[in-house]
Amino acid sequence: MAEENRVALVLGAIKGIGKAVGLDLARRGIRTSLNYFDWEESLPQMQADFKAVGTPHAVFRNDLTDCEAALRLIEGTVRHFGRIDILINNIERGGWPIVHGPYQPAQWDLEFNTTLRAKQWVFEAALPYLRASGGGVINFSSIAGVVGRSGPTSLVFNDGYAAAQRGIRALTEVWARSAAPEVRVNEIMLGLMETRHGPETRGWGLLDPDQRQALIDHTLVGRIGRLEDVTRAVWFVLNDAPYMTGGVLRLDGGYVLGGEPVAPMPPGVI
Repeated sequence: MAEENRVALVLGAIKGIGKAVGLDLARRGIRTSLNYFDWEESLPQMQADFKAVGTPHAVFRNDLTDCEAALRLIEGTVRHFGRIDILINNIERGGWPIVHGPYQPAQWDLEFNTTLRAKQWVFEAALPYLRASGGGVINFSSIAGVVGRSGPTSLVFNDGYAAAQRGIRALTEVWARSAAPEVRVNEIMLGLMETRHGPETRGWGLLDPDQRQALIDHTLVGRIGRLEDVTRAVWFVLNDAPYMTGGVLRLDGGYVLGGEPVAPMPPGVI
């Protein structure tokens, strides 16, 4: 299908990763439905950036922890564009331990309701339209679901955030089965990115230089992930991996593998 006929619904598109993915798709000619809820101060810049690209787009404000709001978002997108081909499930809440300290019930509930429940209801509402178009879904998750609150990320990933991220893996697998064969569902598991657990977040500024360096030293490629790393991965999964569904692309610069040095090969005794 020609790109100008496709429609992508991008959640959390007000700034950071969601905005970068939406803009990349728009530059490729894909029409975009863009959802946001908070960070209202970033809306004028977001609108200006998408207007500058010139590809048709629509902006919707919905609190997706409200199941009815999720349904209204899908209905609004279909009413505006007539179809949905791509769902970018970029919506989560994650509290840095260094920012929030010990858990409060409201923080725990907000993280789970946003990271898991909102994804579920958006997917269910969008699925009939994705089936009709033979579309694709990308769930964003975090390596917190693998490493938890351990090592250098003890100050970055809360317990509940890590548990919710592990839950995304279950959703990806179940959705890939239930949506097959018409719809492919995959997951991109993010490590430390510049706008997520990285230098452009408030938690990063609370870390001292040694704590920041420990995170980078634990990452095999020796740097924080960039927005273009994410947009390239999204385009690959959507367009260059037609045999991939239910899969996880871990985009973490090798953080999960890092930390301990590899000893030189010993000479042996034979």
